[in-house]
This record gives sequence, structure tokens and C-alpha cells, in this order.
Amino acid sequence: MASNKRIKGLVVTRPIYYGNTATPITGKKPAVPDHTHRWTVMVKGVNGEDLSYYIRKVVFKLHETYPNPLRSVEEPPFELTETGWGEFEIMIKIHFQPVTSEKAVTLYHHLRLHPYEDDLSGQPWPKDKPVSSLLYDELVFNEPTEAFKEVLEKNNAMKPNLPARKPNNPKESIPDFSEQLEKEELDRLEKAQKEVNDEIIRLKQRMAALDNE
Repeated sequence: MASNKRIKGLVVTRPIYYGNTATPITGKKPAVPDHTHRWTVMVKGVNGEDLSYYIRKVVFKLHETYPNPLRSVEEPPFELTETGWGEFEIMIKIHFQPVTSEKAVTLYHHLRLHPYEDDLSGQPWPKDKPVSSLLYDELVFNEPTEAFKEVLEKNNAMKPNLPARKPNNPKESIPDFSEQLEKEELDRLEKAQKEVNDEIIRLKQRMAALDNE
């Protein structure tokens, strides 16, 4: 039987995404008349991964104006649906299964109800089109226990397992995470850093030339 002894030097990361989707309420009025949107806040695994083998529950702390603002979801999908009219910060606390011997992790997400932008085609955002605010993140486990490592191996989770390439027909409601996308983002950052460095060199050369005049 695996022990709770920690494995020195081992680091394991598990990819997740969290955030919310929101849709304007049409047709039948909600229970609270001034509510304008139906929204869902969530913590999910990339590629539809079931997170329950290492996540025990997720607690969402809503605005204090909601009845019972501290909501606990103890089985997948780790998501919560509500209605409302305003945006606010939601605290998301992830509690891990006892076998992990890991402390809870707290995330914060600003609930987004409105698009504040045009759609991908450059046209005004359709009124009935859902708004998504979903962020990619990785839960990092430094020196996991032997028992947790055994669970990770059983679930083929020792590596992030991101898809190699972006999907041909991505769904707007699901974030597009892949090794290809990660590389493209790193390439953009590297290009931007090079442009900044080149500009710094040019400015230093210009200042040196002015000093010599």
C-alpha cells in the first residue's frame, strides 16, 4: 500500500479551466424580476477530464446579496448556475481528495455577463449569444505523496496531456487549449520581448549620440 511519504524532486501539474458563461434571460421571467442573465460558474478539466479522482469538492462564494452565498458542489460537474443582473468577484475554493494530502487552493474570478466586444466576425455581439469568460490554469503539486502519485498514474495524469493541435472546429463555449496554442502564445511573447529589447537598444544609442554632440 502506498504511503503518505512525499517524493522529493517530483512536480506534477494538472490543467484546468475555470470561469463563467452567461446568457441573457428571454421569455419566461426569472424568480427575481430584475435579474437579466442566467450564468454558470465552473471548474472543469481540459478535454472533458473528470476531476473527481483528485478534487473532492469546489466551494463558490457568491455576492452576499444571494441567499446562502457559500455554495458547495461535491460531485462533478463542478459548476453552479444562478441568475442575476450585476457582475462581481467570485471566490472559488478547490478542496482535494484526502488521498492527495494537499491543502485547498483558492482562485478568484470576476463574473462576466456582457461581451464588451464584437464577435469574431467583427459584427455586433448577438443579443442571444452566450458570453464566455474562461481561463486556463494549472494546479501544481510539488513533491506529491506516493499514494497520490499512484492515483495520478492510475488516471494517466502524470503529464498535462494537452492535445497536440488546435481543433478544426472549436466550440466558442469551450476554451481552446493545446500544445500548438501554447507554442503560438510563447512565440508571440518572444517576438514582443524582442521588439521591446530592440527599441531599448535604439533609444540608448540615440541618447548616447545626443550626449556626444
